[in-house]
Amino acid sequence: MKKIAIGCDQNAYNLKMILIDFLKEKGYECDDFGSNEGEEVLYPDVALKVSEEVSKGNYERAILLCGTGVGMAITANKVPGVRAAVCHDVYTAERARKSNNAQVMCMGALVVGPELAKMMVSAWLESEFQGGGSTPKVELMEEIDKRFRGENIKE
Repeated sequence: MKKIAIGCDQNAYNLKMILIDFLKEKGYECDDFGSNEGEEVLYPDVALKVSEEVSKGNYERAILLCGTGVGMAITANKVPGVRAAVCHDVYTAERARKSNNAQVMCMGALVVGPELAKMMVSAWLESEFQGGGSTPKVELMEEIDKRFRGENIKE
């Protein structure tokens, strides 16, 4: 069984719960990093917790939800080794994996309804990095990441 980390702010609590049920039906184990019902949180706190777990390799994939998905993605992308993408349609969700090897999918509960969110999650989970022409781009993203972590990079 594959594990997925999931987290949200108070704007996306209901969508998170719908997606947890959906993922469980598809055979995934979901580890919920909050927020909890009625709890107001600052979404960067949730994004940081989830993204650190992805960066450490404890989860291959994670889903972050807030009002638009943008704040979660910005925060997640601050964590070394994490590639997070805001997705608002099925094609973008698929390409986030196939072209950019994004491990974190971010969505906005004020932008995406539950049925579309389920279709997007399915497309994202069923997609794998294709390599090919995208490989040098993803490798360059990783080199930039290493540079800002202070690691040696190719000259």
